[in-house]
Amino acid sequence: MPGTPELLKQVPLFALLDDDELAVLAEQVEVRRFAVRQRIYKTGDPGGRAYLIVSGSITVSTIDKDNQEVVFDRPGAGEFFGFASMLEQTPHQTAAMAAEESVCIEIDRNDILTLITRKPHAGMDLLTVLGRQIHAAQELIRIRATRNANEVIEEAATRPEQIADEVARFGGSWSFIIAFAVVIIAYSALNIILGRSAWDPYPFILLNLFLSMLAAIQAPVIMMSQNRQDKKDRLRSELDFEVNRRSEVEIKGLASKVNQVNEKIDDLADLLRQIRPAPTTGHLQGIEG
Repeated sequence: MPGTPELLKQVPLFALLDDDELAVLAEQVEVRRFAVRQRIYKTGDPGGRAYLIVSGSITVSTIDKDNQEVVFDRPGAGEFFGFASMLEQTPHQTAAMAAEESVCIEIDRNDILTLITRKPHAGMDLLTVLGRQIHAAQELIRIRATRNANEVIEEAATRPEQIADEVARFGGSWSFIIAFAVVIIAYSALNIILGRSAWDPYPFILLNLFLSMLAAIQAPVIMMSQNRQDKKDRLRSELDFEVNRRSEVEIKGLASKVNQVNEKIDDLADLLRQIRPAPTTGHLQGIEG
């Protein structure tokens, strides 16, 4: 079914086109309707056509290195899919299936070429909208990409926070404990040997003052490091939650596919029962005899 300018106006990709440009494009494109779970194209099919969704939603998936189906995208009304293969004239690298009853505008490279030939300014309008879509996709990928909690924290860390980590790391090591013990023993022994001429005789009041000052400074520095560790733990928990949520979605998808397979098997069994006639009474008696 050919498209209409009114239908094309519902697609954000054509939002900047004027009425004349929409009329030219409407003469070229086709409107396709897809039923639930109807295959639109599969991986390796010729990429001669792309689709813009007017209503409904589509599941775009691919196969990973472990031969597992991974949902790549779920475009809905106003979005599009299959454009990269259509423009490059290369086979589709993904598979597309209607997640629900959907209405799509089917467009190929010649349709766009005709539009640009007859209305050159339409090319810049399409490129402008595509640029916005690319930026939105990049932002989505940046947000959804798996992140390393340590890398995220280190990128945002200031120089004082890095120093606090180093102080806490050294203060909680055996190197610090051994070095501190050696200094305390040497300091105390030297003042005891010097006797009355010692600069800090027993009970080592000056040493106690230094230790108190050290503890007063070291405590908040260690607390700063602990706060950063808490941030890391919270970020790790958030990332784990995102991973678990994606896993849950994939598991639900697998469960749904298993249920659909079981339903198809039951339907096939019912069909075989209808095709294969039930044994008659005479046949049963002959078998018993």
